[in-house]
Amino acid sequence: MSEESIRTSGPLHTLSRDGTSYTLLGTAHVSRASAEDVNALLATGAFDAVAVELCPARHQALVNPDVWGQTDLYQVFRQGRTTMMAASLALGAYQQRLAEQFNVRPGEEMRTAMEGALQRGLPVLLIDRDVGTTLRRVYRNVPWWQRLGIVGGLLGSVLSREQVSEQEIERLKEGDLLETTFAEFADRNTVLYQPLIAERDEYMAARLCEEAQDGGHRNVLAVIGAGHLKGIAAHLESGSACADPKAVVQRLEQRPPAARWPKLIPWLIVAIILAGFVIGFSRSPELGWAMVWDWLLINGVLSALGALIAAGHPVTVLTAFLAAPWTSLNPMIGAGMVAGAVELYFRKPRVADFNNLRHDVTHWRGWWKNRVSRTLLVFFLASFGSAIGTYVAGFLIYDRVIGA
Repeated sequence: MSEESIRTSGPLHTLSRDGTSYTLLGTAHVSRASAEDVNALLATGAFDAVAVELCPARHQALVNPDVWGQTDLYQVFRQGRTTMMAASLALGAYQQRLAEQFNVRPGEEMRTAMEGALQRGLPVLLIDRDVGTTLRRVYRNVPWWQRLGIVGGLLGSVLSREQVSEQEIERLKEGDLLETTFAEFADRNTVLYQPLIAERDEYMAARLCEEAQDGGHRNVLAVIGAGHLKGIAAHLESGSACADPKAVVQRLEQRPPAARWPKLIPWLIVAIILAGFVIGFSRSPELGWAMVWDWLLINGVLSALGALIAAGHPVTVLTAFLAAPWTSLNPMIGAGMVAGAVELYFRKPRVADFNNLRHDVTHWRGWWKNRVSRTLLVFFLASFGSAIGTYVAGFLIYDRVIGA
């Protein structure tokens, strides 16, 4: 099928590689016209497979809106996935804002492609990289001192009640939800371009080749964001991603290891605090006990204050107060994890909380109203309070040692 055989609202490009014809349809994720383009192409009957710009996690969220109801929050705490869950909720909130403002479901063209493929008995190929891997590579690709700004900007942009600007809509027409959310930072920091766009272009081209080789597909329709079309086409035409697509996929799926030195900081702080206690008691019991009370009260009060700001259960607040001074001396477990577990025990999320989660988190008040998101707030704010308390109490203990 030639590019001229059908008119589409978005860019359309057809090319061949190793006996397979790839029709790349560039779509806008907030456009009904893109969904109509998908229907028109599928109606030709020219394809034996349909590829979509989705990873398994995003696919599951798209076809199963109640996926959050299957989440075990305690396991999220234990496995250190709270930040990733909060980021996913924030992205979902931004998606919900778009849906409410434009009365259209973002990703409608992806649903249309999958439903059309199912009706015709065609396989659906999920070709995008896992969103968690992409976010981690974005996070690791920027200097540590800029990461807090990116996380704050992400949450701020999706929780804003302002109307989505024309500039953001134009970005959505060219790219996708991830790119639009990080666009402000990508404009200022080109290091985000590599993991957010360039790597995904190469990854999706390799996945197309991998699926064609493994499945024997000869005519593939790929429904992708318009901003990815040029890059994917270039990789397919040059063959750079197709010589050994499995190797390319494996390389780009690797999650960058965390730097080792930040993991040493909590242990160093514990060593300094314990050394301060030893020095204090060696000089006088009064000084030693004064240091202990400084540690217990400052760390406990600030962690409890965090849990209180998160509107945690009274027992949760008390638990944060009691747990923080001891968990701060054990980097393997945090005050937020203990407080979050207690909050889950006393205020177990209801089915309605999971059902309303995507909508509730579009407004900052909803984070406190919904039991799921409020538990995440308890975790983060109790942890933050304990961390601040550790440094404040640590400096006070240091001053007592120096001044004694």
